[in-house]
Amino acid sequence: MNDADPRPAAADTTHFGFREVAATDKQRLVGEVFSSVAGNYDRMNDLMSLGLHRLWKRHFVATAGVRRGDVVLDLAGGTGDIAALLQPRVGAEGRVVLGDINGDMLAVGRDRLTDRGLVAGIDYVQCNAEALPFPDRSFDRVTIAFGLRNVTDKAAALRQMYRVLKIGGRASILEFSQLQAQWFAPIYDFHSFQVLPRLGRLIADDAASYRYLAESIRKHPGQAQLQAMMEQAGFARCSHRNLSAGIVAIHAGYRV
Repeated sequence: MNDADPRPAAADTTHFGFREVAATDKQRLVGEVFSSVAGNYDRMNDLMSLGLHRLWKRHFVATAGVRRGDVVLDLAGGTGDIAALLQPRVGAEGRVVLGDINGDMLAVGRDRLTDRGLVAGIDYVQCNAEALPFPDRSFDRVTIAFGLRNVTDKAAALRQMYRVLKIGGRASILEFSQLQAQWFAPIYDFHSFQVLPRLGRLIADDAASYRYLAESIRKHPGQAQLQAMMEQAGFARCSHRNLSAGIVAIHAGYRV
């Protein structure tokens, strides 16, 4: 590549689904996806997962070790599903900070939680997981559900999660992962690449965004790789647990 070549070097590129794009463009492209799907996000999640995402999220919060009085940061909090489950667990003495980089998703989440009467103890912050605007050791727990795979620099986000945790604090990650039951792979691939885009076109008039979401799952680090990344970020006692044969996995690590 000569000096006049405007294309980014390989080290400056990343994946956006199956496409290779400039790393500086991914945040904008992901933002466009979630701005497009914000209004239909929850309904599409129900259709895409046949309602399983609600069970995964309940199990995720129930096993996150959240206690009464905790201050919890929920990253990529989107439409507020996780925050709604966290709020009664932290109680009146605790707080939940719902953070999301996308203003449209954050607005939908705030409106839906307010409509449900979930107001006390929940704050909203538009923030980038790669550069969190919080002091060191601010939170007892950090959670992120179905958001890490959309982050451009996942290692930076993990380091930030570690930084803002108090000593003894725990980070919990719920994310799509690598399917462990290979007999199910053809069915899973058909659902991901044939059914989801068609549902997106039918329900949200947006097939491309849902094609990206399916592709982003395949590009996300698998169970062992993500656990190793957490260890590299400084987390101790790291573990992961598969749900639904590895379609999703829960990763956890502690700051010590």
